[in-house]
Amino acid sequence: MDLVRLRWRLRGAWQWPSVVALTLADALIVHWLPPSGDSESLVGGWLIGLVLTLIALCLLVPLGGFLIRKRRPDLPRVVARNYAGALSTLLVSLALLAAGIANQATIRADHTALLDASQRAEAWIGFHAPARFQRNVQRLDTFQIQPQRVFRSCVSDGPRYYCVVVDRSKPWGSGVRYDGSESNTLLSQGTD
Repeated sequence: MDLVRLRWRLRGAWQWPSVVALTLADALIVHWLPPSGDSESLVGGWLIGLVLTLIALCLLVPLGGFLIRKRRPDLPRVVARNYAGALSTLLVSLALLAAGIANQATIRADHTALLDASQRAEAWIGFHAPARFQRNVQRLDTFQIQPQRVFRSCVSDGPRYYCVVVDRSKPWGSGVRYDGSESNTLLSQGTD
């Protein structure tokens, strides 16, 4: 009888090894393909994967084990639950991968919008700003106000700033206006 239990135990002991392996894989997936935003640390990715895996284990294992035993009544309950746990862990990893792939289009669109806004600001500052700011126009600091639409760009000549707001929804020539001399760093502190 002990040999039979050992055989079932070895066949069904996939849940915790899969949790360890796949949460480490989740860290890499979330780091390389973040499901939101444009970046995530390895530790942050691991924590996201671990928390989602534990939630999935709590929610899906009882039902999954029941469904597996319904299909395969010869399996002991513990083995069926172990299989369900391993499958739940795999589903979390696949969901994180799908979300990361889906987010890549947003990351590319954000990058394109930032590049366009920076080019508009650089052209406007290069034509309208005082000469001391025009010389430093390549060191532009751009801050996003509304995603993919409104940006604020500043250039400095040391202690002073020359800033413009770029509205990408307006045509190239009319979508930029002067916006004072407060740095983006100071402005962004007020938005946190």
